[in-house]
Amino acid sequence: RALARNLERLYGVGYDPEREILVTVGASEALAIALAAILDPGDEVVLHEPSYVAYVPGIVFAGATPVFVSTSADDAWELDAAALERAITPRTKAIFLGYPCNPTGAVLSPEKIRAVADIAARHDLLVVSDEIYDRLVYGGHRHEAFSALPGMRDRTILLGGFSKAYAMTGWRVGYACAPRDLLEGILKIHQYQIMSAPTTAQDAA
Repeated sequence: RALARNLERLYGVGYDPEREILVTVGASEALAIALAAILDPGDEVVLHEPSYVAYVPGIVFAGATPVFVSTSADDAWELDAAALERAITPRTKAIFLGYPCNPTGAVLSPEKIRAVADIAARHDLLVVSDEIYDRLVYGGHRHEAFSALPGMRDRTILLGGFSKAYAMTGWRVGYACAPRDLLEGILKIHQYQIMSAPTTAQDAA
């Protein structure tokens, strides 16, 4: 319930805490089980590179294939929408975003993030958006939750956690937010693989 209130307050996106939010053992578990729930062997996932080291193994463990879109310092490490669209094939199931980005520190401008949303809608793709660094943006930048964009809530799995914003690395509390039909699949994997995040850590978070 606290997560639901916080996401509504910060980003204006609402989730039912009983059916659309799952507390996980860190964002790492949220990442792994979300990918396992939505991907089938032969699927492709388009993601930006460089990106966090766990993204590619998560895709591979789920039986899918990562398809890379390079970013560069010349473009402030932002994902180019045209390059993203060129990487999409009939086997593409999802776009994976990790912004604010580890390791580059990049954020997506409002124009770029809306261009990605438009591509996801036109190609009927899911979007997995790892936003664990959402509170660590500086200067004139302002983070927008991808699921808060028009039409994106129903096709987005939003991942987050407490390690970065609340200096709780090691407490292992993360979360996945998604429409009910997607979260049901994620929960099935979570309940047999993990059971639950530690109650004491959840209390502290």
